[in-house]
Amino acid sequence: MLKRSLILLLIFISFAPHAASQGMAAGPAYQSLLMNNPALSGSEGNGVMRLSYLNYYPGNSYNLNSFYVSYDSYFKFLHGGAGVYVSEDYMGGIINDLRGGLSYAYFLQAGENLFINAGLTASVFHRGYNFANAVLPDQIDPVGGVTFPSGEVLDIRGKTVLDVGAGFLFLSGKFSGGFSVNHLAEPELSSSALSVEKIRRRYSFHLSSDLNLKENGSLKIDPLVMAVSQGNYFSAGGGASLESSHLAINMFLTGDNGSNFNCQAGFAVTFSVVSVYYNYLFNLKSGNSLLPLSLLHQVGLAFSLNNVEKRNAIKTINFPKL
Repeated sequence: MLKRSLILLLIFISFAPHAASQGMAAGPAYQSLLMNNPALSGSEGNGVMRLSYLNYYPGNSYNLNSFYVSYDSYFKFLHGGAGVYVSEDYMGGIINDLRGGLSYAYFLQAGENLFINAGLTASVFHRGYNFANAVLPDQIDPVGGVTFPSGEVLDIRGKTVLDVGAGFLFLSGKFSGGFSVNHLAEPELSSSALSVEKIRRRYSFHLSSDLNLKENGSLKIDPLVMAVSQGNYFSAGGGASLESSHLAINMFLTGDNGSNFNCQAGFAVTFSVVSVYYNYLFNLKSGNSLLPLSLLHQVGLAFSLNNVEKRNAIKTINFPKL
């Protein structure tokens, strides 16, 4: 019954006459920020490939999943960093959002200890539909269960649009912060002339630092605060990652304008050039008492594929392992 209700809800959202589409939120995971802020491209200096899988509302058979793959590095001949990324949001077996894009960040030294990265990203966004397993209202018989076929005819055509975004990154000493705007043109995803479904602009802000607890850098703490606004949705939160040479643990608290309060906890283990990380986001308080305890699981890998020479020529940051 829960699965049918979710499928119906997804269909109504997708075909509303005027809809404000939002991407599936990945929580406060720092490893996914490259897709949100192109100015982060190459900001670690070394070339890094990241793979991430997210499972939303685990244990409820909702079949909501996201996959992320990205690679970015500093390139001297570009005077900055560049990256490539691919993501897929698979929602309930009905809606599939596929996105692939490129990003570039120009590195500028604006002062003795002030560095600014300005980034741009362009991507292709495709939304596809599969209604083979959809259950529509006129198919539900209170006595006999689901009846086939439906009297409604659904438009199964997908839609492909061009998407662009921009961002800035500021670095000074142990501190860094960024601001980005995605979906600048608010691309329209509806494949029918009878409806309008735009991806609303997404504004993101983050501020982090890299503070050594031991002089040799073997133990440090990376605090992080973030805020996101898209359409009528707003969320903000803060937390920290406590990291040693091979192990990191993190905790992050968020709240949104729907009176929902969530907590993320996770860890990362690093072996030479490979990091394995896991995050679990759960609900502490639901504004409408509908959210389950488990909101998402995230597991991923980060590979340092190459070392950039003359790293002292640029200002780099160490990503918190969130």
